[in-house]
Amino acid sequence: MGMSDDTPSSPLLVISAHAGDFVWRAAGAIALASSRGDRAKVVCLSFGERGESARAWREGRELAEIKELRRGEAEAAAAELGAEIEFLDAGDYPLRETPELVDRLVRVYREFKPAVVLTHTLADPYNGDHPAAARMALQARVLAQAIGYDAPGEPLGAPPVFFFEPHQPEQCDFKPDVLLDITPVFERKRKAMECLPAQVHMWDYYTDLARRRGVQLKRNAGPNLGLPHETMAEAYVRLYPQTTGALA
Repeated sequence: MGMSDDTPSSPLLVISAHAGDFVWRAAGAIALASSRGDRAKVVCLSFGERGESARAWREGRELAEIKELRRGEAEAAAAELGAEIEFLDAGDYPLRETPELVDRLVRVYREFKPAVVLTHTLADPYNGDHPAAARMALQARVLAQAIGYDAPGEPLGAPPVFFFEPHQPEQCDFKPDVLLDITPVFERKRKAMECLPAQVHMWDYYTDLARRRGVQLKRNAGPNLGLPHETMAEAYVRLYPQTTGALA
């Protein structure tokens, strides 16, 4: 979908620890952005080659081959959602936090100028790579705002950050305060999920989760909005305060 010159742009940046995370957790938000004509960019810090590619390892594939397999899957999913995608190939299990990796993210922020940022929660006892990605995403956002930071481009503004839903929300202290209606684009999310056969067990889990979050969205949306019975939603937690001139 094109965008006229006078339409304000709201670029969406998604920082994902592994090549599949953005699909399960934020594909609806990405598809909504691209359907509005906004740029959407996914940065995958790793391919999920060691920790989330069990079938490929059992088939006897080599590391380089597994990376290419996961790259292809993630690229197909991003294309389905209308998103750009970039891989930093920083390794997983563990994803190590380094100043160099934070600096690469600062440069992404400065170049892409996101209006909204999505990333992992800061707590996840099941997967240390997820909080590591979130910490680097947040540190880079702050550094990108600093006029004296040595990176190309203008200092970043203050894009809001939303944490997308982890796989085990209760154990990650995840209490949603934003429910995003993804009903118009859910079929695109499902098609993107189906680009990830390495984790086929997740397809129905995240379909069911979207349906459950959709029920909660309707319950919180007021009595007269006429939302469809099969409303689908994604859940988020907003990190920084909303700024507004009118309460709604």
